[in-house]
Amino acid sequence: MDIKTLDTELTVSGQILPEDVDTLARRGVRCLICNRPDGEGADQPNFAEIERAAQAAGIAVHYLPVTTGAVTDDQAARFGALLSAADGPVHAYCRSGMRSTTLWALSRGDSGLSLETILLRAREAGYDMSGVAARVAHSGVSVGEMELASYDVVIVGGGAAGIACAASLRERDASLSVAIVDPADVHYYQPGWTFVGAGIFSPSTTARTMASLIPRGVDWVKAAVAAFDPARHAVVLEGCRLLRYRTLVVAAGIKLNWEAIEGLVDTLGRNGVTSNYRYDLAPYTWKLVQETRAGRALFTQPPMPIKCAGAPQKAMYLSCDHWLRQGRLRDMEVGFYNAGGALFGVPEYVPALMRYVERYGAALNFQHNLVRVDGEARRAWFVRSGEDGQSEVVQREFDMIHVVPPQQAPDFVRASPLADEAGWVDVDQFTLRHKHFENIWSLGDVMNAPNAKTAAAARKQAPVVANNVLHFLGRARGLARYDGYGSCPLTVERGKIVLAEFGYGGKLLPSMPRWLINGTEPSRLAWYLKEWMLPPIYWKAMLRGREWLARPVITEG
Repeated sequence: MDIKTLDTELTVSGQILPEDVDTLARRGVRCLICNRPDGEGADQPNFAEIERAAQAAGIAVHYLPVTTGAVTDDQAARFGALLSAADGPVHAYCRSGMRSTTLWALSRGDSGLSLETILLRAREAGYDMSGVAARVAHSGVSVGEMELASYDVVIVGGGAAGIACAASLRERDASLSVAIVDPADVHYYQPGWTFVGAGIFSPSTTARTMASLIPRGVDWVKAAVAAFDPARHAVVLEGCRLLRYRTLVVAAGIKLNWEAIEGLVDTLGRNGVTSNYRYDLAPYTWKLVQETRAGRALFTQPPMPIKCAGAPQKAMYLSCDHWLRQGRLRDMEVGFYNAGGALFGVPEYVPALMRYVERYGAALNFQHNLVRVDGEARRAWFVRSGEDGQSEVVQREFDMIHVVPPQQAPDFVRASPLADEAGWVDVDQFTLRHKHFENIWSLGDVMNAPNAKTAAAARKQAPVVANNVLHFLGRARGLARYDGYGSCPLTVERGKIVLAEFGYGGKLLPSMPRWLINGTEPSRLAWYLKEWMLPPIYWKAMLRGREWLARPVITEG
C-alpha cells in the first residue's frame, strides 16, 4: 500500500486490501472513501469486503465510485462534502489514486487554495493534474496542451490480446511506433486459475509484472482510458489527456459484473462462496474442496457471452474428481446450474462430458440463472426459465457454491462510439477491423465476433490484427482472415482433458492429428499440454510474437 499525502487531512492510494485497514487505523485514519467501482480488476476486493474491515476497526466508510477519466463536478462536490464532514483524517483510494486525487483537486478549486499549490501537492504525490487544471481554475485549455504523444499504433489493454498483438507488430516491423495503454502493474495468466482452484498451480505462477512483459521497443503508457475520440484519432486518458494514433487496436478485455447477483459481493471469499474467476479467490476454491467432506456443492454458469465458457464446469469436474479420489463423493450432492440450455456449445464434445457428469453423479440444471446469494444462510436463488416462456424463482441450499458472474464490456467501451448495441466493439468477424472506423481494430474478449472468448482465440487473433494494421499502413501485402478459432481444454479429471478446438459455426479445428490427440475424447496428452506446455507457450511465445501454430494465411486484397 503506497500512501500519498495531499494535505493534513487527506491521504490517497491505489487499491487497498481488507488487511490494510488496520494499518490505516493505526495511522489515525477515521474515514475511508472508495472511489473505485467494484469489478474493475480480477484481483480487486469488493467494497463490501473493505466495508466490513473498516466497521470492525471503527472507521467510517463511504462508497463514491467514479468511472476512470470521467470525474464529474457533482462527484467532486460530494467528495468535498465528505471531507468536510469527516471526524478526523481521511484516506481515499481507487485503482492508482488518480481518481481520488482528481476529486480532491476539483473539490479544492473554490477552497481558497491556489491552483499552483493544488498542482504542486498532486505532483509531489506522483499525480499529474495538468489535464484537469483548466477545470480547477475554471478556464479553457487547448487540445495541444492536453496531448501526450502520437504513435503509429496505440493498443488499449495490456492483457493477453494486447501484448500479443504488440509483439506480433514489432516482430513484423520494428520501425513502428507502438504504445500499450494499461494502468495495471500485474499481468495474469488467467487460464491457470482453474488449476489454482484445484491445487495444481500456486497463484504466484500465474502472475508477472506488466513491466517485464511489455515488448521491446513498445512504450507503456501506464494510465486508464476514459474515452475514445475517433474523429480526432485520439484516446482520452485519465486526467483528460490525449494520446494520438494513426491506427488503434482495442484489446480492453471484459468486466466481471459481480454486482449483478444480489448479495454476492457481501459474501465472496467466505461462507462457502468462491470463484476461480478472481485471482485472490481461486485458492479459496481449493480450500473449500479440501475441507468439504459432505453436503451440497453448486456450480453456476451465467448467460453468455463469458470468457472461457468451459471454466464453470471445469471447476465442477476437478472438485468432483478430488472428492472421488478421497472417497467423499458418495456423501456429496453436486449440481450444475447453467443459465443456458446446453452443457457445451459444440455438440461433438458433449458425449465425453456427459460420461463424466454421470460418473460424478452431478445433476444438470439448465435455464437456471443465479440472481441472489445469501452466504450466511447458505442459500442461492435462481430464475428458472421454462419452455413455455414462463419463469419462476427457485431456492437452493448449499455448503459450497462456485459462482461465475455475468460479464460485459468495460464501461468506457460500452459508452463509446466503437460499441455495438450490446456494448462490444463492433468488428468484421474475419478481418477484425471496425465496421465504421477504418483505422480501428479489436481483438480478445472485448469485441463482438461470434467466437469463444479464450486466450487461445486471442493467440490466433493477434497475428491477424497485426498483419491487417500493417496492410492499412502500407507496410504489408495482403489481408489475413480469422476463422473463429477458439480452444477450451475441459479438465474432466486430474490427468485427463477433453481438448475442444473449434471455429465459427462450431466447426472442429484441431491443431493436432487425431491419432495424437482426439479432442472429442479425454486425453492424458492433452493434460500434459495444458499443465506443462501451454504456460511457457503463453509467456515465451504468444506474448513475444512467436506465432507457433498461429501464423495466419495471407490472401491478396
